[in-house]
Amino acid sequence: MRNTDFSPLYRTAIGFDRMASILDNLSRSDQSQGGGYPPYNIELIDENEYRITMALAGFTESELSIQSEQNTLTITGQKAEEQGDRQFLHQGIAARNFERRFQLADHVRVHTARLENGLLHVELVREIPEAMKPRTIEIQNGSSSQAEGSSIRADGSSRQADGSLSSVSHKVA
Repeated sequence: MRNTDFSPLYRTAIGFDRMASILDNLSRSDQSQGGGYPPYNIELIDENEYRITMALAGFTESELSIQSEQNTLTITGQKAEEQGDRQFLHQGIAARNFERRFQLADHVRVHTARLENGLLHVELVREIPEAMKPRTIEIQNGSSSQAEGSSIRADGSSRQADGSLSSVSHKVA
């Protein structure tokens, strides 16, 4: 087990405090999440689609909870107390409570979740806002009088020398 001190990163890196905090939390959560229980897979389905699959034999939907809050996905299982006396000769199926946390990147949200044949499938989608997507700006052929007397504004319109507004067309890729 190895502990890493991120304090030098906090002192020298400006604007990377979120990344350092995530790395710090990951190293702590690995130790506190009860080893590898329950076992899980993380799959890349498509460029912006992911799937977390957890093996949850013996759990029902009512015993599971999925919460997404501030880029953290938390999956919790609270096993109901069994009624009656059962005497096991061997108990290999772990039916214990758990809490598993996953750090999600910005703009990743939970799309669906389903429990099927003892496997919990959580579908995740990255939805990039339109303002962050790349776009192609059309280059227009303008006359020299327009170029001298106009200015481009932040909203994409241009102000002519006479004070009138005209819009600049954009092609979104």
